[in-house]
Formats: sequence, structure tokens, C-alpha cells
Amino acid sequence: MRICSLYLQPNMTVKQKMNTLTKVYQFYITGFKNMTIGKNLWLIIFIKLFIMFAILKLFFFKDFLGSKFSTDAEKSDYVIEQIINPKHK
Repeated sequence: MRICSLYLQPNMTVKQKMNTLTKVYQFYITGFKNMTIGKNLWLIIFIKLFIMFAILKLFFFKDFLGSKFSTDAEKSDYVIEQIINPKHK
């Protein structure tokens, strides 16, 4: 919070704030362009995230609540009941 307050102060004009944000953006863009191994690592990270959230969701996580209940009220009641009184097997 302290670092942000040093660069984006309340008494700054909109032009000064945009100039500061542009400098920060340019700093990160320049750093990313100069990466060698980092680009490959980011690519691996994005591929893994895609696999975890897109592929695994499609094949392993079925729409349990959607198949058992028709309304949002029924779904929320079931979830609340499971949180308050879980049935351990």
C-alpha cells in the first residue's frame, strides 16, 4: 500500500497518473521482452492452467447440482445442508 501511495497520490492529475501507469506498463513489457527462459516457463504455466481448468472440468467434474435440482433455491438449500450437517461415509 505504501509503494502505491508513493506513485499514485490523491493530488496528482489524471495525466500524471496515466503517465505513471504507462511507465509501470512499459517496465513490465520491456522485462518480458528481454526474458529468455521466462517466456518458456510462462508458456508451461498457461498450458497447465488450461489443462486444469478446461480439460479436467469437462471430463471429471460433472454438473452434480444441475442434474439433481431444478431451481437455484433448491441448490442453495442442499449446499447449506451439506455444509451444516455433512454426512460422512
